[in-house]
Amino acid sequence: MAKAVFHKHQRVFVRPVGTWALIEHVKPQWVKDVEEPVRIFYDCGLGRDFTTDELASEQSDAPQTGSWRLLRARNKWQSAEECARHPFPGTFPVVVTDKMDWGGWRVPAAEYDRDPDRIEAQARLMTQAPQLLDVVRNLIAQTEGDADLPAPLAELSARARDILRVVDTRPQPGKAVPQSKAA
Repeated sequence: MAKAVFHKHQRVFVRPVGTWALIEHVKPQWVKDVEEPVRIFYDCGLGRDFTTDELASEQSDAPQTGSWRLLRARNKWQSAEECARHPFPGTFPVVVTDKMDWGGWRVPAAEYDRDPDRIEAQARLMTQAPQLLDVVRNLIAQTEGDADLPAPLAELSARARDILRVVDTRPQPGKAVPQSKAA
């Protein structure tokens, strides 16, 4: 069964033609008594339909993390006096993963109230995750193919590869995401 990899109005590189184009129509090919399409074709307005193998997206397969920021949101359910023991009374952390200051990670108020210091530490860790991922990628690149690595550095590099494999694995429907050995 086939799944659409690209969507309408997505910019793709059309390999047989050697140019960039926008997908005008996604055309599934259906077969009677089959729940999912057998093949997916894409109309890019170039005179014929293309298959997934003939197209490439603008983005790489690695997750695009960008710059994540820690913002403070006002606590609607408690006044600053009611939560005076919090590190920042009257607010809670919001990790924003989009350049437009929306999208990202938030924590329920009850969970934040239970242990605000732990949530604050988790929020700081999440904002640094893209930089940590860069460090892991650089470590792997620096140690790859070096047979004379000291044992602790070789072990660290192997752990970094395991973590990176988990981060870069796209979830498949009905299958669990692999876990790193360190988890």
